[in-house]
Amino acid sequence: MKAIIFIVIISCFSGSYAQYAVLPENFVYVEKAVPGIMQEIRYAGKHNFTGRTVQSYNAPVAILTKAAAKALCKVQEELLNEGYCLKIFDAYRPQSAVNNFVEWAKNEEDTVAKNVYYPEVKKSKLFQKGYIASRSGHSRGSTVDLTIVDADTGEELDMGSPYDFFGSISHHNSNKPSKKQQANRELLKNVMNKYGFRPYSEEWWHYTLRNEPYPDTYFDFPVE
Repeated sequence: MKAIIFIVIISCFSGSYAQYAVLPENFVYVEKAVPGIMQEIRYAGKHNFTGRTVQSYNAPVAILTKAAAKALCKVQEELLNEGYCLKIFDAYRPQSAVNNFVEWAKNEEDTVAKNVYYPEVKKSKLFQKGYIASRSGHSRGSTVDLTIVDADTGEELDMGSPYDFFGSISHHNSNKPSKKQQANRELLKNVMNKYGFRPYSEEWWHYTLRNEPYPDTYFDFPVE
């Protein structure tokens, strides 16, 4: 494990980006900036609350601002030292993808993934309850959805609810998770907070870089 950690430390922001699309200035591909990080970009496939690939997610890759990626690299290094690893579900999100969510939410007949992601919430209430919005911090490039996995097995730590589950059990202050599940959430929150990320109270997986470089800009280049 020590050798792996050493490689990560010297490899942050190394390597070529030639096989990827050209990104806007100050954006990077997370897997290049944070070696060893795992990715499961849900919106690039059907395993998400819409039940289909989301518009503008043309590849299963995570993109962040350089500032957010550098901070995330420090999180990864510390977790690796403890035998854990980060796993990303979503990072930068194009505004057109957010618009796609809005259109999906308006179609109350489309409930193909309801039983998995929002079994206790009427689709018509998703806006009212804040689960869907017309603007997302993800589009500013410094917000990330993620969890922690065992570095040896790749198994996710039990956080008490799945990623993107629309319900009170996903809130940080929920008393529904077990003590172990709450401890796992605290492990993620503490290390993310240590390196400059603030949590979102309604979602245990959602973090935004404090002092993000583009606090008022919502980007719309595709994920590819």
